[in-house]
Amino acid sequence: MHELSGLLGTAAAGVAPEYFLLPIHGADPVYRERVYCYELYHQMRRLWPADSHYRLNGEIDKRSHPYFADGAAPKPDFLVHEPGTGNNHAIFEVKSALGSEDGTIKDFKTLLHFRHQLGYVRAIYLIYGASPAEALAKLQRLGLMDQLAAVELWVHPEAGMPAERVAPAG
Repeated sequence: MHELSGLLGTAAAGVAPEYFLLPIHGADPVYRERVYCYELYHQMRRLWPADSHYRLNGEIDKRSHPYFADGAAPKPDFLVHEPGTGNNHAIFEVKSALGSEDGTIKDFKTLLHFRHQLGYVRAIYLIYGASPAEALAKLQRLGLMDQLAAVELWVHPEAGMPAERVAPAG
């Protein structure tokens, strides 16, 4: 699905500020991953090509799926696939700039499993609320830079801006 990159960038630009940072009565706004993901999903679905055989699905619970006979039950944020077939295109994991280090490591394990063991063509890790430099620094701290050959790093720095793919320097 060659148009996925452009679609993701454009859809992210459509995420309004109140979905990017959730306003809280009597407190400062906060990042809420589910709120952001639901709006990003909505924006992506609005742009989805009607003639595509691929579908965008959010948080598909893989419990009892034959791929996971070992009892694992990952629940990726988004999948781009042809349901009911082995035609798997992309898996997404999404985290805010304040996402935990343990959560980031878990997400990378999920992305790599889907990419290497389940035949997904693309594995996308999207960080919102961070600059490219901040996102790369976090992955560097966690020792995940070598995984960027298999996992695409995308950042969505602020509401109203498109998401963009970030390549490590060098």
